[in-house]
Amino acid sequence: MNIPNILTMSRIAVIPLIVTLVMMNNLTAQWIAFTLYVIAALTDFLDGYLARKLNVVSSLGRMLDPIADKLIVGALLITFAYEGSFSASLTFAAVFILMREIAVSGLREFLGPQQIIIPVSGIAKYKTTSQLVALGLVMALPIVPGLNLAASAFMWLATGLTLYTGYEYFAGAWPHLTKEEQ
Repeated sequence: MNIPNILTMSRIAVIPLIVTLVMMNNLTAQWIAFTLYVIAALTDFLDGYLARKLNVVSSLGRMLDPIADKLIVGALLITFAYEGSFSASLTFAAVFILMREIAVSGLREFLGPQQIIIPVSGIAKYKTTSQLVALGLVMALPIVPGLNLAASAFMWLATGLTLYTGYEYFAGAWPHLTKEEQ
């Protein structure tokens, strides 16, 4: 165990609390949820930075970090769709994001036993950042009036980047998916 892995696991551990607070639908709970979310989102950047800086990059951290990202994004997409923070069009954006995340995870699962690694796209960090910012803006809507346009714009930006990086993964994997089995 090291500090970066502890930060990543704390990000995972706080997800149910954030979801619970969002679902409480009162201003104090929203503020607490938003504060915890911002801290969790910042740990996404801090854990990787510290792992490299302290030279404690680990297999556990490489596995847990993207899982933590997908868990917090997925949990909030579902929560916001359920509790009504999303319009119908943003619910479709959420579905597209979830579909891509699950499809790429399935692709990695399929290729892993074959020792095939599709490199992470240079845009992938921007994708994750845009998702985290978009969800933070949606979470802030009850707290800070007037963020609707920014939240919608970031959600669609995040959706576009998410779909594009999904396309890149599948395009990179296509030769491995279409070759005949021996």
